[in-house]
Amino acid sequence: MAVPLFDPSTPLEPLQPAIRAAVDDVLRSGRFILGPNVEAFEHEWAAYTGTTHAVGVANGTEAITIALRALGVGPGDDVVVPSFTYFASAEAIPPTGARVVFCDVDPATSCVTLETVREAVTPRTKAVVAVHLFGNVAPVREIEEELGLPVVEDVAQASGSIAADGSRPGNLGAIGTFSFYPSKNLGAFGDGGAITTSDGALAERVRTLRFHGSKDKVTYTEVGYNSRLDELQAAILRVQLPKLDGWADHRRAAGGWYADAGLGSHAALPEPTPGARPAWGLYVVRLPEPDRVGAALRERGIGASGYYRVPIHQQPVFAAEHGARSLPGTDEAARTHLAIPISAAITHAQVEEVVEAIRDAV
Repeated sequence: MAVPLFDPSTPLEPLQPAIRAAVDDVLRSGRFILGPNVEAFEHEWAAYTGTTHAVGVANGTEAITIALRALGVGPGDDVVVPSFTYFASAEAIPPTGARVVFCDVDPATSCVTLETVREAVTPRTKAVVAVHLFGNVAPVREIEEELGLPVVEDVAQASGSIAADGSRPGNLGAIGTFSFYPSKNLGAFGDGGAITTSDGALAERVRTLRFHGSKDKVTYTEVGYNSRLDELQAAILRVQLPKLDGWADHRRAAGGWYADAGLGSHAALPEPTPGARPAWGLYVVRLPEPDRVGAALRERGIGASGYYRVPIHQQPVFAAEHGARSLPGTDEAARTHLAIPISAAITHAQVEEVVEAIRDAV
């Protein structure tokens, strides 16, 4: 049985008529930039995340840059970010003029901890980028309360996840950033992103920065960005949003199916952070020989991938300054992780097929 690593198409099949109708409405309207669908989606996304404000932007990477700048991050500042994450989480920092400072992660949860962030803080630290990696929920509130630093939540992989107190990522720290890349838990049909906050002043600064540093298209108070979620993507996201909780529940359930099928006897399962209910954007196990096992799975038609074998601090662009930094949790996570199939449409039978293949390979 072939089991894809991702399956974004199957959950969307029943929504195709509504999506086509929404796209047709936009085409007939002639409004393509910052129109009624973007405004409506911003209200709906703020309500979903439990925040007061949501601002649509062009993609998740620029969302982080704009969020940092809205917090006042600039030249002379340091920003702490994990090295075990997608490159964009760190790539978004240098355009602010700030310096990247890498921190470690807990390999069991793939997230930063209060201790790993504390160890990386310098006298110049202005903010922390905490990544809810693979859908797990980083301890954002603990970091802000204990260290007194604003946290930018990178929620690109965690739409639909739930924190221990029932709050959603994007509403745990000073400001949250989202990607709606097609493979995400809530995916557009192209690039798209959003920024959430309950701070009105921050939201106003974000809106100004996303539109060239102007509030009125006439007066430009600072150098900003041309970074706007477009009407077509907003309309498509609005059709999908009512389904997100159901899709997230299915992803959570699939993680339980893997455990029930005995996968924990053959691989280390991902551990939710205390009290969290992750909507697994990726389901990542740890194995002594993940690449060999991944190759065996792919030979059987089962999707499997290592994502961050070379952590960001060891990538060529950062290695000269940061490559010698000791990040043992990151090294372990990078060396041992393997993403296996997860989606809002995966079946019990597919899960059992994956577990059988891993059992045969280890």
